[in-house]
Amino acid sequence: MGAGAAGLTVAAKGSSALFAAPPAGAEGEGDGPILQVGEDIAVVDTQYGKVRGYVLRGIQYYLGIPYGADTSGANRFMPPKKPEPWTDVFPALWWGNTAPQNMDNRYENKYASFRDHWNYDDVSEDCLRINVFTPAVDDGKKRPVLLWLHGGGFRNGNGIEQDGYNGENLARFGDVVFCSINHRLGPLGFCNLAGVGGERFAASGNVGMLDIVAAMEWIRDNIAGFGGDPGNVTIMGQSGGGAKVTTLTAMPKAKGLFHKAVVLSGASLRQGEKEHSEKLGAYVLKEAGLTPAEIGKLQEMPWKEYYALATKAQEKLNEELSGSGGGMRRGFNPVVDGVILPQDPYYPDAAPTAAEVPMIICSTFNEMSPGWLDPSAENITLDEVAEKVKERAGFRGGYGDKAKEVVEAYAKAFPEMKPVQIWSLVGSTRQGTVALADAKSKQPPPVYVAWFGWQPPLFDSRIGAFHCVDICFWFHNTDLMLTHTGGGARPRKLSTKMAGALLNFMKNGDPNGGGLPTWPKYTSANGETMILDDVCEVRNDPDREARKALPAMT
Repeated sequence: MGAGAAGLTVAAKGSSALFAAPPAGAEGEGDGPILQVGEDIAVVDTQYGKVRGYVLRGIQYYLGIPYGADTSGANRFMPPKKPEPWTDVFPALWWGNTAPQNMDNRYENKYASFRDHWNYDDVSEDCLRINVFTPAVDDGKKRPVLLWLHGGGFRNGNGIEQDGYNGENLARFGDVVFCSINHRLGPLGFCNLAGVGGERFAASGNVGMLDIVAAMEWIRDNIAGFGGDPGNVTIMGQSGGGAKVTTLTAMPKAKGLFHKAVVLSGASLRQGEKEHSEKLGAYVLKEAGLTPAEIGKLQEMPWKEYYALATKAQEKLNEELSGSGGGMRRGFNPVVDGVILPQDPYYPDAAPTAAEVPMIICSTFNEMSPGWLDPSAENITLDEVAEKVKERAGFRGGYGDKAKEVVEAYAKAFPEMKPVQIWSLVGSTRQGTVALADAKSKQPPPVYVAWFGWQPPLFDSRIGAFHCVDICFWFHNTDLMLTHTGGGARPRKLSTKMAGALLNFMKNGDPNGGGLPTWPKYTSANGETMILDDVCEVRNDPDREARKALPAMT
């Protein structure tokens, strides 16, 4: 697939865009070798032993470093343990194992696989791994640190599942340290067995979040050796990763381990209910045919066997509770247990542990682009849109009897848009984004809100500003994540501004001065929102009137 100077690497299963080229003009494009690897190259001491990475285009890569022990066997459902120290030099040359998840038919949808360019490798419970990208080590600098938390709800994904997650270009562009991690997911990370297993399993509903805390503790204790400043850490996540960010801001164990937060398309105000999560745990035990006295057998069975029965248990409980609401909070996800997570992060009020953390919140115009693979959708009518969104609207349930009112409200607010675009908007609303911003803005630190509207010229320009597309812009990766942007000068220009704003925010909690127009703090009264597009501008709550037609959030 010709991609010019951008050098796209088409990823097959188990491959990686490891050597895909950075944007034009980056260092290392001369005649000499751009990769250095060897016995005495990129070796760093950690508290557990030495690690050896490599240098690519002047950036040092350290991949798959253990920040926690294997989580299988007796460690399953338990808080993460420290990794065992090693005596040989650890080869930090390849991504760590992906956390257990359903890998069946992961590449079945060829269009989605092409667009998101999935990178998956070995899957195992020995998955607590961190990747570090840094411009230099042992040079006396204390660089801002970014910790990237991948999306996929709380059930799927890994730290490098998309090429756009690569940290090389941002590390170079901003002279910062970029980290990404894998951690436990789904029924291995968030199965609350406390109700049937007692105190021994008290943390089981939140161990996936405790893994992230363990990764931040590793950063606190080791990142200085990689040129980073443990006193200036920004956590950033998209979709489910954004929900991880909001959850971390409400966890006492995470307080002080990070200092700024960025939430992309994952404005989560609430988490799982204790009663429901314990009921789901009981269903898992029942599905396994075990009594509470035999609960330890759940730790002994192969993970695929356990995962399958846990999935069946969730399906049965969901069927029983059909129509009772709750959405993602009713699956295997973090739980408000009163201890690890004392309260819902931002409902009804922001958690006090977040009181010193400034935040950027961004969503995209077209989180859902219903017509990107269906040219006939270009001819849909507003009445047909109203019928479509009665049952389903984006990631949420449908609007039922309010569907027509919602569609008409958005059509009135955005008269320049075609019905298919209105369909996308009503399935991609900013309701959660604004609710999070309103709650967060009551605390002293500033909140900055953005709405990403840049339209890629892909799939006959029908793909829209879809869920995930903005990630590579923040990380200066638009010439790497070509299947999201097409590459070239147009997306690169916006990316340079967005990455500059992110870097300024990482450094001092204020995105201004990075190339975007003046970005005011968000207030509930005005709803100040930075529109990110070929021409960026600030508008005051551009969809406020349309949102008034939406049903209240549950």
